[in-house]
Amino acid sequence: MVATPKSTVVRVPKAGEMIAAQLRRQIVTGTLREGDALPSETALMEQFGVSRPTLREAFRILESEQIIQVRRGARGGAHVLVPDTAAVGRYAGTLLQYRGTTLADVHEARAHLEAAGVGILAKRRTAADLRALDEALADGEALLSDPVTYAEQHDLRFHRLLMQLAGNQTMVVLLDTLFSIVELHTRSFINAHLGDEDSEWTVRATQRAHAKVVELIRQKASPKASDFWTRHLTKVGEFMITSPTETVLDVLS
Repeated sequence: MVATPKSTVVRVPKAGEMIAAQLRRQIVTGTLREGDALPSETALMEQFGVSRPTLREAFRILESEQIIQVRRGARGGAHVLVPDTAAVGRYAGTLLQYRGTTLADVHEARAHLEAAGVGILAKRRTAADLRALDEALADGEALLSDPVTYAEQHDLRFHRLLMQLAGNQTMVVLLDTLFSIVELHTRSFINAHLGDEDSEWTVRATQRAHAKVVELIRQKASPKASDFWTRHLTKVGEFMITSPTETVLDVLS
């Protein structure tokens, strides 16, 4: 008996999706820049040979991706927005809320990704990287007497700097998505612990950890830097999470 091959249905993209893809490519390649106005609907309809409803479907797709904004009125029309991680972070946050993801889960992922980035930086670091890190350490040192400002503004900025200097753009985007959640969790934690006597001790311990990882990066001690940063971030997560059942919903709602 000869087996009948399974049929494979190939989905043909709709015209609106194809137009959205072409416009998206122009935006991400820089042909269309932030703030640029797209051609008029009439011009785009003629260019692509489509009807107004089809063109507006393309616009709806790009608006949902937050890479264009359609303004109404006499000076209206579609204008380009630069893609950013804030939009990704909002979507990821909603998805993680839907899945009931715990804060411990987020902090664990953040620790592993960031430690990997630190390992990359320690291998590749340049003299300019070290200067940037030393400046960041000096900024942190100046804020030690102001634990709230240190925690709300400096700490996450230092973490972002580490990832930017590591140079892996995919990791930067992924971590910025997690940082949007971690930042809200940090603010919630700070508000719940305002006036704690040990807050200055906590930021001083954090500053020592920052100085330690910079020194390991300076030495190009990649495995040690990565391991140290994993341990540090694991402790941070354990310190901030009051209950293992705390979820992303608790800080994003």
